[in-house]
Amino acid sequence: MKTYCLELTGPYACFTRPEMKVERVSYDVMTPSAARACFEAILWKPAIRWHVRKIEVLKPIRWINLRRNEVAGVVSTRNVETAMKNGAGDLALYIEDERQQRAGLFLRDVAYRVHADLEVLPGAAPDNTPMKFQEMFERRAGKGQCVNQPYLGCREFAAAFRLVGDPGAEEPAIDETRDLGFMLHDLDFSKPSDPVPRFFRANMESGVVDVPAWDSGEVRG
Repeated sequence: MKTYCLELTGPYACFTRPEMKVERVSYDVMTPSAARACFEAILWKPAIRWHVRKIEVLKPIRWINLRRNEVAGVVSTRNVETAMKNGAGDLALYIEDERQQRAGLFLRDVAYRVHADLEVLPGAAPDNTPMKFQEMFERRAGKGQCVNQPYLGCREFAAAFRLVGDPGAEEPAIDETRDLGFMLHDLDFSKPSDPVPRFFRANMESGVVDVPAWDSGEVRG
């Protein structure tokens, strides 16, 4: 199985802890689900799934407090259904009415190397081979192309990315070890209408977080 490595950098990041109800507080390190989303931003197809295996932290963990304007609401599903039925409807969201300020504890000046491999899902068409998607990803990532801009937890925190051909030749991860506690691994979408979060006990050893497989006993939900 071929593993790919992306270097992701940005001035800010927020990998929000789900237990924080009002204000946004980031995990200390990028979550596997956020890393997966960065790979999917470069290549996503219904026939494949990305599996994140390892996250390397390249810069010291630093924090910043920010207060931002956010939109408090979303367009009502009922209004959308009514508009679809009637052929017309008010689907606007008026920012002036929904704006609110939130404080947040974010990461700043971040850099990661993320390692992942892709799986072709069972039931895919015969011509959907792993090599086909691997070549597509290598071509896109090598040219800096993406379907949508990868981001570091929040869409306004855009990530610059680079395909790393030889991770062993790159600078080492930071020399820091810490227990990160329970961290979000990803969401279980077996019931799309009610996704369930699953967690794992994360440890950073010499700047490296090893990510257990989704179906391993270390992932709980």
